[in-house]
Amino acid sequence: MERPIKPARLRGDRVTMAHGGGGKAMRDLIEEIFTDVFAPPGTEDQARLTAQALTEPGAQLAFTTDSFVVSPPEFPGGDIGKIAVCGTVNDLAVGGARPLWLSAAFIIEEGCEFDLLRRIVASMQAEADKAGVRIVTGDTKVVERGSADKVFVTTSGVGVIPAGRDLQAANIRPGDIALVNGVLGDHGATILAARGDMALTTDIRSDCQSLNALIEAVVAAAPGTRAARDATRGGLASALNEMAEAAGVGIEVAESDLPLRAEVKGVCEVLGLDPLYLANEGTLVLFVPEAEAQAALDAMRATEAGRNAAIIGKATAGPSGRVTMRTLFGGQRLVDTLVGEQLPRIC
Repeated sequence: MERPIKPARLRGDRVTMAHGGGGKAMRDLIEEIFTDVFAPPGTEDQARLTAQALTEPGAQLAFTTDSFVVSPPEFPGGDIGKIAVCGTVNDLAVGGARPLWLSAAFIIEEGCEFDLLRRIVASMQAEADKAGVRIVTGDTKVVERGSADKVFVTTSGVGVIPAGRDLQAANIRPGDIALVNGVLGDHGATILAARGDMALTTDIRSDCQSLNALIEAVVAAAPGTRAARDATRGGLASALNEMAEAAGVGIEVAESDLPLRAEVKGVCEVLGLDPLYLANEGTLVLFVPEAEAQAALDAMRATEAGRNAAIIGKATAGPSGRVTMRTLFGGQRLVDTLVGEQLPRIC
């Protein structure tokens, strides 16, 4: 059912310091931009929530938080609001949790356009609806011009891990198969092009998407699934290194099996970047026992978020914590942890 349209209360077209002052202007901003869209349950300073999943014996509560400062705040394939929802949903999902509720806090720069905020909030609600989660509480603060970059968003998420589910990197064993759900590096390349600093023209769009439905499909098809990790900042290389170290195994991937767009390869070649370290916002890597690898791959490819899924490598007996890649020329290359960041402000 569509929500009734309320008369506009905000005056002008930009946020002023009065909108953070605690009075009527602040209430008008919160109600017209945020609560009219998110429709949180109640008007108290906390959300009061219940769910049947919380009462199941053996279930665990999962809780995560993240902040988003992406520049620019809007880009092909998404915006800072969509990333905030997807990032928090995915942080819960890769740990095996079923996401239920999110909070959203906004740091808004004086002079930020109301229309930008409206687009961001609408994007957040659309992604929350798609992921099956509710944005139930939040906060706003307004800071002086120059103290932020239009808007920063912090989201926290709560979910429930069903009894008996245990997804964590320490579970990975030698011989387990590594899979990714889609192409690599699209988000990092998109943000680089969207900034306009290097006159790049490309049709690449961010892979920003929620992955909880994909995780549920994989776990149903491959109940022995060991672990999953979203390949965000630091890209696939950093995710694999973290997992290898936590499990005390080696990981070997094949360059020929890595799903990469020609456009991303081209951007990386021109700028001297390594696509393995480019950020993703809707791509994960997971490990399953070899006997369940095909079932997991088929389950991923049957979902919208996993149509380009691929097997990329496997866990080995060692050396412990080392990630290597078989190159197209038949050699081996060490894939180390990223030092610093290839691109700042990508999420």
